Amino acid sequence: MMKGGLSKTTRTLLIICGICLVAILFLPIWRIELDAPQYPEGLQLNIYANGLKGNVDIINGLNHYIGMKTLHNQDFIEFTVLTYIILFFALLVFAIVALNKRILLNIGVILFVLFGIVAMADFWRWEYNYGHNLNPDAAIRIPGMAYQPPLIGFKQLLNFGAYSIPDIGGWIFIGVGAMLVACFYIELKNFRKFKSSYSMSTIIAIVSMISMSSCNTKPEAIVIGKDQCYFCKMVVSDPKFGAEIVTIKGRNYKFDDMHCVLAFINNKMLEVKEIKDVYLTDFSSSDHLLIKATDAALMQSEKLNSPMNGNIAAIGDKNSIWQLIDKYQGTSVYWNQLIK
Repeated sequence: MMKGGLSKTTRTLLIICGICLVAILFLPIWRIELDAPQYPEGLQLNIYANGLKGNVDIINGLNHYIGMKTLHNQDFIEFTVLTYIILFFALLVFAIVALNKRILLNIGVILFVLFGIVAMADFWRWEYNYGHNLNPDAAIRIPGMAYQPPLIGFKQLLNFGAYSIPDIGGWIFIGVGAMLVACFYIELKNFRKFKSSYSMSTIIAIVSMISMSSCNTKPEAIVIGKDQCYFCKMVVSDPKFGAEIVTIKGRNYKFDDMHCVLAFINNKMLEVKEIKDVYLTDFSSSDHLLIKATDAALMQSEKLNSPMNGNIAAIGDKNSIWQLIDKYQGTSVYWNQLIK
């Protein structure tokens, strides 16, 4: 290896990065999914480097009613320049391999990371403008309501659930960024001599860990008097009976009563394989923290008078359930019994 040159592993990774960047031009980079009772099959907006695809016309029709601007490719300068920017980075990584200069790698990594930050900031700005700059003469107007989709993750917008996440091209883009940073790290650690302990499998593991860590699968706090039950559409009013489903993609469904969460699951409104965890509010805790349904002791009693008459309470301290059973003249039930 010549002085200032790149290791064989780094050059191989850079070639993979260049090929992946070219592939991104033909793949969806981001997608926004919308689901609502009137659209059980869901709606999807796919964002490519050169335009929008998916259920654009239907989404534009819905946007018109609430005062949002309709979506047209010609309104976005990003769709004019993004293809050329991605091509520039593809050519840049190939040039780094051909010229075999460590300084060019450092410059390329910095430019790519900066571009990723600017791109996400621009995407957020686009979502903010479309969600807040509403037509005052729209058919449906709710004072103070904005319709900005989430940058990443899930958000409830009226009766629509909006889910925003990178599509296959976006994940490849993130992987390219991770591999470029890994190349930078390899060359930094091995300025004069590449150590064989850094194998290709190690780099792949780093990329996988970064990709896997991008999805949050933790429950969100239920805001009493503000959050709406996904099933019955009532505002969550009693902190002792709230529940929440978290999917493997990180989407959160909130409920105001055990009746609603069980109806949601047993009516197969969501595939069981998509559910990561079900959380229930701890009835016996003063803070009413969320606990996993499989870890909770459950009590059923008509005297509980829960919001939707599910009349089931979850208790985190299993030793205290018998005191509550005596107090409310209830019975002990099990989570597996409640799921059909």
